[in-house]
Amino acid sequence: MSLSLDGLVSGLKTTDIIKALMDVHAIPRTLLKAKIDDKNAVMTQLRTLNTAVQNLATAAEKAAAPGGLDRFTGTSSSDTVKVALRAGAVPLTTDIVVDRVAQTHTVVTAASRGWAVDPPVLTLENAAGERVQVQADSASIQDIAQAINDADTGIVATAVPAGRDADGNPLHRLQLRAEDSGEAGRFRVYRGDIAAVQNGTATDVATETGAAVIATGTDAQVRLWAGTGAEQVLTSTSNTFTDLFEGVDVTVSTPSTTPVTVTVAVDTAARTKASGEFIALVTDIFTRIDNGSKATVPTGQGGKTTLGVFTGDSTIRGMRTALADAVQHPVDGVSPSTIGISTDMYGKLTFDEDKFAEELAKDPDAVGALFSAVAARIEETATSFSDKYDGLLTTRITGQESEVKSLGEQMERWDVRLAQRKATLERTYARLEVMLSQMQSQSSYLASQINSLPSSRSGSDS
Repeated sequence: MSLSLDGLVSGLKTTDIIKALMDVHAIPRTLLKAKIDDKNAVMTQLRTLNTAVQNLATAAEKAAAPGGLDRFTGTSSSDTVKVALRAGAVPLTTDIVVDRVAQTHTVVTAASRGWAVDPPVLTLENAAGERVQVQADSASIQDIAQAINDADTGIVATAVPAGRDADGNPLHRLQLRAEDSGEAGRFRVYRGDIAAVQNGTATDVATETGAAVIATGTDAQVRLWAGTGAEQVLTSTSNTFTDLFEGVDVTVSTPSTTPVTVTVAVDTAARTKASGEFIALVTDIFTRIDNGSKATVPTGQGGKTTLGVFTGDSTIRGMRTALADAVQHPVDGVSPSTIGISTDMYGKLTFDEDKFAEELAKDPDAVGALFSAVAARIEETATSFSDKYDGLLTTRITGQESEVKSLGEQMERWDVRLAQRKATLERTYARLEVMLSQMQSQSSYLASQINSLPSSRSGSDS
């Protein structure tokens, strides 16, 4: 940190003088800074636009795929059958008969004060006949439930209060429930170890007095084309039949005595909305480019015209033209305007939802093919400009970044030169003050010497 004192000897305002001189010397550096700021502003807009074009390319790729913008609704003639749609669904109407719904195997033991044998040993057997032996820490129903849960065999055990016996002692039942529904979740629980089960001496707790099988694990079952030679029986461990038809999941909740009609139909409104949202992405890019290319003209005399960040940018202008061509050029002689996609005399892109919906209702396949072709052209154009490796817009941004980096290096060199120049000026004016001080000292000395000389008299004494 330097301490600056204005000329103590000369009386000059050396700080202001040096600052004024440095302002003149710094003009090239100031111009460089302004140029960097302008280019950074342009790069910010270019990056934002490039991101929007990349998003458009991604959306266009999906829209160009067969059925990319298809939208359907799934319904059934009964509240007991729910229809859910996924990718790949196609229009259909068919009847199904729900023979049964899936159940989760559940067993409740007889009420008791505790396990009859201490320490209690149980054997759990699943639907495949696999057996696991479990021993609880005590004869309490709570500890037995904990031991079964810790065995992690797919059986969930819960101790349930069951009143009191004649002597007032609390009673509990053991509720045993499979984690998964369906036949594969069936199980048995025996009193005794595996050896006793193998020898046939172990007791199945569900067969004891006061116990019961509350629900037998059962798969859900439906029939397609019931009562015909093409009847097809389908089962599911749960009440949801995944891909009962391609892209169609059906969930049942109650058996049906009569066929339930399942329908998958084209959702014209949703498809029109999705198509309009895609066209809106293109419109948004056109708006960004148009707004960024506008020049602000002064209203008064002597004002300055301000150019937009994209004004005169051939890359941006070329991209807008290419996208406009991709949208409006005919496909196999058919104009996109026939399905509501049009451009007015000012280059503004519009989407007529009513016309699109009308044409979609008449011929959905033709509308879908035309829209997919337009989307494919948009995807190709957007990718050519926004590809992260060799896109024309990406290359434009990279070039700007390189130029800004070069200008930054020039600014750093100017900072060094200016610092050196300022130091030189400070030393020069400091020496000036020293020299003036020395001259004043010499002047004072000479004046004092002259004043000390004897005075001379004119004429002679008489």
